[in-house]
Amino acid sequence: MEEKLNKLYSECLEELKSIGIDVEKEARELDIKISKRNNKRYGVCKGESPDKSTMYIEKTGRHRIIKYAIYNIHHIEISPWVMELKEDIIKNTIIHEIIHSFPYCNNHGKEFKEYSKYINQKLGYNISTVGNKKEDYEKSSLEYNEEKKYNYKIQCEGCGEIIYRQRYNRGFTKKYRCGKCGSKFKVYKIEYK
Repeated sequence: MEEKLNKLYSECLEELKSIGIDVEKEARELDIKISKRNNKRYGVCKGESPDKSTMYIEKTGRHRIIKYAIYNIHHIEISPWVMELKEDIIKNTIIHEIIHSFPYCNNHGKEFKEYSKYINQKLGYNISTVGNKKEDYEKSSLEYNEEKKYNYKIQCEGCGEIIYRQRYNRGFTKKYRCGKCGSKFKVYKIEYK
């Protein structure tokens, strides 16, 4: 599985270089591996050794969090279940995480969206801020079987997108908006018999 990941990662780097994005220059130091945990998420890009000159303070309610816009070292981890999917979906995930390693792209903000849009146009990918696990399994001709029972169903009031959760944070509907359309969420408690 690691061999397949490294092959696809190399292909992604070549494709990005062909449209003028030099990952080694943008991301500085970068490595990729398969996550040891089988997470629900597709992948993660962890920054290390921040550039102190890019420090800023983010306010969330009454809390203040110190953050950095640029990190010198990045570690990308791809979830094992993603490696079962079609190669184009795996590469889409890899490029999504590579973008997070670029300066000012360690979130899904303006810069991240600009890179995504450019890469989608030039290379024909479908890089977005959120993924659809069920849809990706269907595209890969695999059976999607979610074995856990969830306690909450969260539905977007705009596009109708549904998310299932084991736990529910009371501030969820105030803090988050739909990644596809930007609308508010409505939460339903699921009762099993």
